[in-house]
Amino acid sequence: MFFKIVGRILDVETVTSGKDIRERRRLRKLYGGHRWRKLKGTATVKLADGTMCHAEVHWYEAHGIGTRELKIKRIMEIQ
Repeated sequence: MFFKIVGRILDVETVTSGKDIRERRRLRKLYGGHRWRKLKGTATVKLADGTMCHAEVHWYEAHGIGTRELKIKRIMEIQ
């Protein structure tokens, strides 16, 4: 699903970090870096068909690497 985040991500929380991340080996191999964290938050997103909605998004982040692999976990309301 292709989408674009409009504005800021709010209510950011850490889901897991360090060795608890299942995808840690793949992330290091693909992007490098250490100290990966999986985060979640809410944001307004624009879907590929132009629909705007409020959704919960999840992503991975590491110091020096930045944000990678954003995905919509659930759509909360359509605007």
